[in-house]
Amino acid sequence: MDATTPDPTAGTPVSGTTADRAPDALDRLLEVLDLRHLEGWGPRGEEDVLRGDSVPGPANRAYGGQVLAQAIIAADRTVPDGRQIHSLHGYFLREGRVEEPIDFAVERLRDGRSFSARRTHAIQFGKPILSMIASFQEDQPGYEHAMPMPHDVPPPEEVGSSLDELANLPGGVDARAQFWADSAFELRHVGGSLYLHPDTAVADGGTPPATQLVWMRARRPLGIKSQAMHRALLAFACDQLMLEPAMRAAGKSWQDVAVSVPMASLDHGMWWHRDVWVDEWMLFVQTSPTAQGGRALGTAQVYRQDGALVASVGQEGMIRLPA
Repeated sequence: MDATTPDPTAGTPVSGTTADRAPDALDRLLEVLDLRHLEGWGPRGEEDVLRGDSVPGPANRAYGGQVLAQAIIAADRTVPDGRQIHSLHGYFLREGRVEEPIDFAVERLRDGRSFSARRTHAIQFGKPILSMIASFQEDQPGYEHAMPMPHDVPPPEEVGSSLDELANLPGGVDARAQFWADSAFELRHVGGSLYLHPDTAVADGGTPPATQLVWMRARRPLGIKSQAMHRALLAFACDQLMLEPAMRAAGKSWQDVAVSVPMASLDHGMWWHRDVWVDEWMLFVQTSPTAQGGRALGTAQVYRQDGALVASVGQEGMIRLPA
């Protein structure tokens, strides 16, 4: 729908282009989100098919956030101009292979006067690896309210960067840590990350808190005005964070997950409330309300640094911890 073109009014201009600097993780991500349109198919032509590739993922699997972002872009290509995605729900069904292209089949469910609905299946080897349904709406006026951003959060400039932490890992960088180190996004965990060590803070009840505050933004300015692209990139980015509050509650780190704790995203729900620019700082206010039966639920409210609530996110994942 929206062209992915530089916007001279969208923040600090990009320093250099891919023509005069080496491609980075953000370049590679934007390239795989630029899907190739294939010939439409379906009994009445109501489906469109697009194809995309993958960025390197952990354990040689296609990263779920990438597939979700591509499904958003595929659906967005089919909606009338002026309509932005405002909600989705998707199920991760199978692991995706990094070395194989992914086809995205979009079904045009409905185009009403204000809303459009789309279903997207991400397909490899003839089987869906993701199934997503999403809704798009025209920009319309209406009553507004929002939960305020927490006031006692240190600004991102006062919080340690994940890039610094991962650059000095003892014993070298394993595959999962390399995935974080090469991420298109910079993360700053308030109070420390879970990359190497489990959270040691204990709540009044004697258990680690199932909460988390994280600043995040793209590692460099994008120079892109497409709100569709920024919303898809937010979906990409948040997938790597959503189950961390459950890990904190269990006192586990990502090193534990790599060795002995099987974990995978099962489903993802997301609601966009206001425009978001992922190359500006965003605060993720996260919690894990519950874990049971080998599953855990993670939630997040995402704020711009000016305090505007831009998105709400929920994800359930498999996390097999000892009872």
